[in-house]
Amino acid sequence: MAASTRTETDAFGPIEVESDKYWGAQTQRSLGNFKINQPQDRMPEGIVRAFGILKGAAAEVNMRYGLDPKIGEAIKQAAAEVASLKLIDHFPLVVWQTGSGTQSNMNANEVISNRAIEILGGQMGSKKPVHPNDHVNMSASSNDSFPTVMHIAAVLDFEERLIPALTNLRNALQKKVDEFNHIIKIGRTHLQDATPLTLGQEFSGYVAQLDRNLERIQATLPHLRQLAQGGTAVGTGLNTYKGFAEGIAEEVSKLAGTKFVTAPNKFEVLAAHDSIVEASGALNTLACSLFKIAQDIRYLGSGPRCGLGELILPENEPGSSIMPGKVNPTQCEALTMVAAQVMGNHTAATIGGMNGQFELNVFKPLLIRNLLHSSRILSDAMNSFVEHLVDGLKADEKRISTLLHESLMLVTCLNPIIGYDMASKVAKNAHKKGLTLKQSALELNALSEEEFDKYVRPELMLAPKEYKK
Repeated sequence: MAASTRTETDAFGPIEVESDKYWGAQTQRSLGNFKINQPQDRMPEGIVRAFGILKGAAAEVNMRYGLDPKIGEAIKQAAAEVASLKLIDHFPLVVWQTGSGTQSNMNANEVISNRAIEILGGQMGSKKPVHPNDHVNMSASSNDSFPTVMHIAAVLDFEERLIPALTNLRNALQKKVDEFNHIIKIGRTHLQDATPLTLGQEFSGYVAQLDRNLERIQATLPHLRQLAQGGTAVGTGLNTYKGFAEGIAEEVSKLAGTKFVTAPNKFEVLAAHDSIVEASGALNTLACSLFKIAQDIRYLGSGPRCGLGELILPENEPGSSIMPGKVNPTQCEALTMVAAQVMGNHTAATIGGMNGQFELNVFKPLLIRNLLHSSRILSDAMNSFVEHLVDGLKADEKRISTLLHESLMLVTCLNPIIGYDMASKVAKNAHKKGLTLKQSALELNALSEEEFDKYVRPELMLAPKEYKK
């Protein structure tokens, strides 16, 4: 049985919309014009939420400039429902649409208009007493509205999801630094044996990487807090009033619960999205760091009998459909795949960022979709990595000790004692003949057994020494 419909209209004429849907004519046309991976590639929820915040803020400010308070309050109520995602099913449009995000802006205008009409007891689709353009979109353009919701969505996602997840991983790894600080192991450079360090020192490098990433991400926020609203079509502020842009930033800050300001130059925030590309770049850097960390842990946990085997990874699920008893480093693999996807997202964002011709960038939906997607999958992957891997990670101290004392690179500490050339001979002789370093040193008369035991002590090779004249 076909769903009942109502007639909606726009500049192109009438079109039928299902009666229980709040959207209007322009949204319905977009559904027909952009059948590109619907519904999988719908506009992110963060954008819908941000539209609700923005339209509610705009109604409050517009009432200062002549908007009927009765209409303004109904718009605010409807916008609040949008911001709460109560009406998320009424936002069906995909990312792949006009590069300014006009269809999604009109989707928000139409949904809020029809819901406000319903609140006021009117007939949906009539555009009376609430018009999607004249009232909901009052003093606004898609060209400044969509950039504004891009920034609102990015800031909220970073503050509510990404930064807490990154901090959680950073703190979980710091616990491992403290737990592993007493364990001396062999270092590796170029995938070859190197000089010793503690497992805690190795993990402290990971913590420092994440600290720097936190700084980078937080450094993007001041630019993302700058809102384009008030620039209207090309940045001049046509059809707005003095104080409008500042009022929008103030009201958005109240509704969002975090600080926003009006952008000092509206031409820049409409025509370019360098702030979004910058933020995406910070996530790209984080992805590089996470890939390295996950890769290291995966290699250090390789085995259990024929790999490095220095770390014991939690066993979360069977690893193979053919090899019984096999357990794989699945969290590491998931995190590295997420990192690779984020790098791909940033490549597309880079291309999107440079596609601002004259007064308008026309890759806006792609830019914010990729940024929010990167933020979401990074956040989820980091939380999963903590819960299912880092918290349960153990060190195999026996295996670590065995590898440490088998390494020929302990000879490095003898450089100041017997010289580089002799130390090299000791190492090569040991490797060639299958001797220990001590056996090789004694065979070559490089130094006595007592001297060898005095100098070749891994615990003395972990930090700079005091200089003695």
